[in-house]
Amino acid sequence: MGKMYEVSNKYNNYKEYQREFTEVGRSIPRLDGPAKVTGKVQYTDDLVLPRMAYGKILRSPHAHANIKSIDYSEALKLDGVLAVITGEDCPIPYGIVPHNANEHALAVGKVRNWGEGVAAVAALDEATAEKALELIKVEYEVLEAIVDPREAVKRDDLRIHENHPNNIAYEGTQVYGDPEKALAESDFIIEKEFYSSYVNHGFIETQSAISDFDPNTGKLHMYATCQVPHYTHQQLAKVLEMPMNKIRITVPLIGGGFGGKGVASQADFCSALLSRKIGKPVKITYERSEVFATNNGRHPCYMKFKMGFDKDGKITAVDFNNLMDGGAYSGWGIVVLFYTASMVHIPYMVPNVKFDGKRVFTNKPTCGAHRGLGGVQPRFAMEQMLDEAAEHFGMSPYAIRKLNAVESGYTAKSMMYVPHSEYKKCLDEAVEKSGFLEKQGKLPYGKGIGISGGYYISGTSYTLYLSYKPHTVATIKIDEENGVTLFCGATDIGQGVDTVMAQMAAETLGVKTEDVKIIPRDTEISTFDLGTFASRLTFATGWAIRQAAEKINAELFPVAASILKCRGDEIAVKDGYFYSIYEREGKKGRNREVLWTDVVTMYIESNGPLTCSGQFTPPRRKGIQQGGNIGHSPTFGFSAQVAEVDIDLETGKVNVVKITEAGDCGQPINPMSVEGQVHGSIQMGLGQALYEEMQIAPDGRFLNPSLHDYKMPTIRDMPKIDANIVEAYDPSAPYGGKESGEGPIQPTAPAIFNAVYDAIGVRFTEMPLTPEKVLNAIKAQKAK
Repeated sequence: MGKMYEVSNKYNNYKEYQREFTEVGRSIPRLDGPAKVTGKVQYTDDLVLPRMAYGKILRSPHAHANIKSIDYSEALKLDGVLAVITGEDCPIPYGIVPHNANEHALAVGKVRNWGEGVAAVAALDEATAEKALELIKVEYEVLEAIVDPREAVKRDDLRIHENHPNNIAYEGTQVYGDPEKALAESDFIIEKEFYSSYVNHGFIETQSAISDFDPNTGKLHMYATCQVPHYTHQQLAKVLEMPMNKIRITVPLIGGGFGGKGVASQADFCSALLSRKIGKPVKITYERSEVFATNNGRHPCYMKFKMGFDKDGKITAVDFNNLMDGGAYSGWGIVVLFYTASMVHIPYMVPNVKFDGKRVFTNKPTCGAHRGLGGVQPRFAMEQMLDEAAEHFGMSPYAIRKLNAVESGYTAKSMMYVPHSEYKKCLDEAVEKSGFLEKQGKLPYGKGIGISGGYYISGTSYTLYLSYKPHTVATIKIDEENGVTLFCGATDIGQGVDTVMAQMAAETLGVKTEDVKIIPRDTEISTFDLGTFASRLTFATGWAIRQAAEKINAELFPVAASILKCRGDEIAVKDGYFYSIYEREGKKGRNREVLWTDVVTMYIESNGPLTCSGQFTPPRRKGIQQGGNIGHSPTFGFSAQVAEVDIDLETGKVNVVKITEAGDCGQPINPMSVEGQVHGSIQMGLGQALYEEMQIAPDGRFLNPSLHDYKMPTIRDMPKIDANIVEAYDPSAPYGGKESGEGPIQPTAPAIFNAVYDAIGVRFTEMPLTPEKVLNAIKAQKAK
């Protein structure tokens, strides 16, 4: 594995570690960065196809209603209108979890949330399509809406879906060890309730789809903003009743997803149905209000926690009851439910666990996958409870976390195995760089500091929608015309996976990253990949790419050996050269060398272009409980954060002035990209902690479906961020690297809440922490 050494890096303010890599470990600006900032690239909505029409979706003004009739005759008479479709045109349900598929491209018989689509129009231009929507007459029988899951679970008389008694979408129980006995024998028990808010991803690019159905061939070509194109491919085939080989999906650049584009969009289905009906391309691009209406954001959770500790401060047991507000449809619900269950087992050693969870239907836009899915909610609770326990035992919040932290080789009672962890090192570095021990409990009233930790899976080991195996395939083609071309269906949603894949391929092949071409996602051209979700790409694509590259090397090394007149096992490749290695007195050195391109030319002259593929499917652990595979992972990334706050005592506004983060992402493949992911996670976590919540009226109407009314932190609200990569190398991971994009969101909110407690001595258990809540607490203190 080579000796660790430190290199300088003009892009970052932290140390960068390598294990004798040349391309892996480089801070490389995104390969597509210049084209993005100069406007050369095109997103889906930028595309214009010949003869293209424009589609719009008519959305329900009611959150819960039966559809009595839809009359679109007047809309069809409008000049420029080409077609109208309703739920009758798309009766087949779809869903990311096939056995719970209950969504439709357009409502069939009933609407279950404000903004649900009931009809769609195709016209020659957008203005005409919008005018046509006004001419469609829908007769509704308005039903009582139910927007609180605590009420919904009691209302069997008001079923949102007839086949789900008490509006329970899913429920599950897990018991590991003997939590009841462990709690009874605990020296200290904390019991609290928490609420995490109803938030949206807030990505800048709204969903967009262009469908081009060719009536001559019966083929459909779609351009779409989807994180998981192969899932959308499968669902389109189902809903449209078309063979999969007649459907092609091309994914242009995506302007952010964060999980929200991890499900097929109604725009995908409606544009396809309309295109097939009129025989012309149809584009549908959402307005911002439609993004909120289709949501798929983070589940609000009503959580009841009971944590036990022994006399030394070690965790003895956790009893976790979770009531999740799922909104109107199933979506990712069962996955997120059991993710919340799995997230209580790590990053601390918890020997006894009980989980009871319900995901409940309400008349609100459906909740789904959101950055760090399933982890943000329980971390928000548990990290605050750890602080409270530390105070009881007279310990530092840092010390109680170190005491309970997992280490490499740990196996949780749920059978989750942690092959590598530097979480303790993360805690050490965050505390040291922030001065936490010198500040905590010693700052003036109104100023505070708080610590928190978190983790996330890397290379997830479950399949959502089909029993695909392998999960990821990468193909590398070598030829004289293009050099190195990498085909992989992994979708870049702005996180920079294209650059990282190029780096990993270049590392094994011995060429420069800039010389590797990545083929954009296209189900007709690219290889299969399960999708962009749950921080799986670096790990999964890394193994597939490495395998493919090693097969390429196995073909080229003998050619290089013949040129250099040495044995094949004496050949190495780096920096665009094959070279022979000599060994004298126990030391290896570089001898004769030949250009990589010369070796490739010689190979191709005799054999033609060289193409090799690699693949990866993570192992699945057996013998675990209901939903237990959800949350299991080949490895895990870790993060610790320290937040510093300065509260305006006149207004109650919480100003986060600094966040110090230390992360274990193994060997960073691209340190610059890691730092960007950390900053993005902190921005999202801060937003949920202090600002963001979708507001729903009692009748289910959306009150703030715009970025004007839905408050998100801007650059002026962001604190100083000191992001640090701890020295780490995960031997179970390709090139030693693992996730860095979702673990760092978990600690942010509880670190802020712990800092607020340090500042004013009040613990808050509900997000977002608005100025009104803080000011009322300060006034209540003064009144005592």
